[in-house]
Amino acid sequence: MWWTVLIVAGILEQAPVDLWSDGYCHQVTVDVTPIDSGYIYAFVDSTWQKFEIRGLPRKFINWSIERRRETIQIIKEGGRPDLAGPHNAMVATYGVRRKDTRFRINNAVKGVGFVPKPDKLDDILQLLRNTMDADNARKLDILDSLYVNAYEIFDTTRLVSLELYSTPEFETHTFINQMLNPACAIVFLDIPSFELKAIAHLLHPDDPQLTPYERKVVEYTNLVHSYFHGRFEKNFITVIYYVIEVYDNTPGRGGRGVRLIP
Repeated sequence: MWWTVLIVAGILEQAPVDLWSDGYCHQVTVDVTPIDSGYIYAFVDSTWQKFEIRGLPRKFINWSIERRRETIQIIKEGGRPDLAGPHNAMVATYGVRRKDTRFRINNAVKGVGFVPKPDKLDDILQLLRNTMDADNARKLDILDSLYVNAYEIFDTTRLVSLELYSTPEFETHTFINQMLNPACAIVFLDIPSFELKAIAHLLHPDDPQLTPYERKVVEYTNLVHSYFHGRFEKNFITVIYYVIEVYDNTPGRGGRGVRLIP
């Protein structure tokens, strides 16, 4: 099986076998069992390693909230949102070669966002379900209200995204790398600019081994995506990015790659 080959051979030239079973994928390179104690394990660079989960610094959170609220206001006024900012994240991964490339490294732009704290998930899910058919102005007001109360509502130790394109018939290079080697770097193009080092945890909506919390995160991430972009016919793979390190990459004094979390 591929797992045995991965342990023995280390970084592989290509993923040796299918990463799917019965139409869903199940990532075995991340163990979040001890997360309530503040850490997780991940199989990175061919060995199991322990990673401490860290909270995003206020500098990052305040920038993200401010820019997201600015974007909502621009849309309300009929404008187009800027491509720069906290939503569009450049995610760098490495691990194995896909069949169409000579390189193991990959970079892709992903939409990312906050996820509610575990004890807030049920309420926010119900709010989104109940207002899914509201007009756009009402929905934008609701999203804005979440950001106004961001510190109360959102879990600052993680971000979430969707893997929109990977299926048993086609796999993105980001997906393959994260499944086999879940370490990644996330960079945001803006001033200020930030870089996160994170562990990517992939959750397929049809995976029977998902915990109740993970199922809610999958529902929330897909629901908030549909809330903004319109309904989709299926739920997509959700990715939780657990924050391990944060850097200020802003050019000039105080930035230039300075680590914000000791």
